[in-house]
Amino acid sequence: MTQTYDNYYNEFKKNAELQQNLKYKKKYRRLKRIIKDTVFENAALCDQVAQMQENLMLVKEERLFLLRKLCQQQGDIDPSTMIARSQSNSINPSSFNSECSTPKKTAKKRASTDGSETKNKAKRYNKTARKVVQLIPLDVHGRPIFPISLGDLTVYSLGEVVSDRMAYHTEDLIYPVGYCSTRVYANLRDVRTKSLYTCKILDGGPKPRFEIVSDNDLDQPLVGSTPDECHSKLLMAISLALRTIAPKGADFFGISHPTIQNLIQSTPGTRKLAMYKQQRFEVSKNQPMERGTSPVMEEETDPGLGFAALHRHYALANSYRIKEEPSDSDLLALQELLS
Repeated sequence: MTQTYDNYYNEFKKNAELQQNLKYKKKYRRLKRIIKDTVFENAALCDQVAQMQENLMLVKEERLFLLRKLCQQQGDIDPSTMIARSQSNSINPSSFNSECSTPKKTAKKRASTDGSETKNKAKRYNKTARKVVQLIPLDVHGRPIFPISLGDLTVYSLGEVVSDRMAYHTEDLIYPVGYCSTRVYANLRDVRTKSLYTCKILDGGPKPRFEIVSDNDLDQPLVGSTPDECHSKLLMAISLALRTIAPKGADFFGISHPTIQNLIQSTPGTRKLAMYKQQRFEVSKNQPMERGTSPVMEEETDPGLGFAALHRHYALANSYRIKEEPSDSDLLALQELLS
């Protein structure tokens, strides 16, 4: 009797332990499932947050681009000052109300001091040269339609701004990698004929690589580390008589053209440039543009940029003409006549 009771008690104890173990196993599996679901949900939320941050960056860049466009349409207001005003008004509305509720005497004093400050600011503002931007066709999203034709200059690509290398920009110019333009100028072999030159800005490592290629000599590009170096090589290759012309590589490439420079400045990444100073641009409301500010007029007067100006300048100054060398038969006939 005692043995049967002991056996029954042992079996009951084992069954109780097994049931308890099964209970804990079920809890363990449920917790494991909850943890796994939480990990997956956390990963999905992290991906969603990263995507939202990217969307915010894109929206900020578009906001700055649209703000610049708005400033260009309204006049010569600097976008940075406009952003600062909006931020200061949104952050400190109480200070604005307190200034409005000041007495008249202090208001008069402030008006007199502010008048002198505005005069000084106006003088400083007049010292900076204003660049007139020519209106170009845009697509539905407000982006320029390529190619952009500006006289003898035609731009096919603006390229991408390189912000992590100092040599790819200066205080007033940006050298975007992938920039491509063409310009009509004198031929390398015959100055009397026109030739189409392709200007490119390529990635040269620590420094940009500038190239000017003629449509007649595609295998012999003129390469330089600066636009002026390329332009100087082009002038010397056309004729030694053109060595007196000061090189204007940025103008020849078109990156200093106000319309093109404004488009490059509006691309993402220009705010990260360390040395570059944001330029001021004005939209030309009168078409055609005024003679004093039109960039096409510079091509018509500068012999280093325009084909007609090159021949007109040398025809007036040095009576510059290109003569073909006489053939051997002509020389023999001339010798017979002289003898």
